[in-house]
Amino acid sequence: MLRHAIAPARFFTQTPNEIIRHPRLSSDAVRLLQWQLSLPAEAHQSLSETAKQAGIKKTAFIRAKRQLIDEGFLHEWRRQGVAGRWRTTQLISNVPLTPEEALAVRDGDGDGAASPTAVGPAVGQPTVQAVGRSQENTEGNTPHPPHPLAERGAQALTAVTRGERRLRLSGRDVRALAPLAAEWLGRGATLADLREALTSGLPDTVHSPAGITRNRLTRKMPDPAPEPGPRPQPLRACTGGCGRMIRPVADETACRDCRRDGAAAAAAYDASGAAAATERGMAAVRAALCARP
Repeated sequence: MLRHAIAPARFFTQTPNEIIRHPRLSSDAVRLLQWQLSLPAEAHQSLSETAKQAGIKKTAFIRAKRQLIDEGFLHEWRRQGVAGRWRTTQLISNVPLTPEEALAVRDGDGDGAASPTAVGPAVGQPTVQAVGRSQENTEGNTPHPPHPLAERGAQALTAVTRGERRLRLSGRDVRALAPLAAEWLGRGATLADLREALTSGLPDTVHSPAGITRNRLTRKMPDPAPEPGPRPQPLRACTGGCGRMIRPVADETACRDCRRDGAAAAAAYDASGAAAATERGMAAVRAALCARP
């Protein structure tokens, strides 16, 4: 195979070989990605408009867009604006980004990466727009925004698995497993708990990272947090006269010592009263016997 290529002097975009040779991106997905990355920073052409200009039909566009999302080259967020309307923001990048990394780029916190509003390179110079650009702000009445806890679950899952090469999850895998991770968080689990459950004792070769992650998230799910017990009653003064403060457990009004002393006094009174009644009864019997002729 012979190759002959002349480097362009102007109006060019550097594309990583990983994109051109990506085994899971269709030609439509690669073209959409390259087209978007070639646009100047001030351009705000939506991804769907790019597809129209590139001659990509609706069904092929939907498939290509899903591939870009699954592989981490495209990220979307919905945020509520004025009058209850929701705005969709997209971020396109020339390297795969985790949801956590994409958020950092969106908010301008990327580590050395260009922000979505970065100024484009000078004509004829190699591009330095190393991460991506924000695209397509659309408004509409979408009544079901992303669940906050599910988003936390996705972020936790990404933070745990991205450092473990045997658990490399695609964007689609993270979104599918996020509710399970969110359930862990809802039950009081920490990031360390998740990491221990998902990464300890992994086999040397993992053929299905998503499968083993789902299995462990389900099988090792912690028990629900116990329901909080009744609030303790406030302190009150003992009514037995000892001057102590007590915290009643039920409806008692005196401390244990005063209750014990009171019970002993009541028993003694009852005993003396019974003896007196017995004595009165015997006296009445004797009087009745003596009165007989």
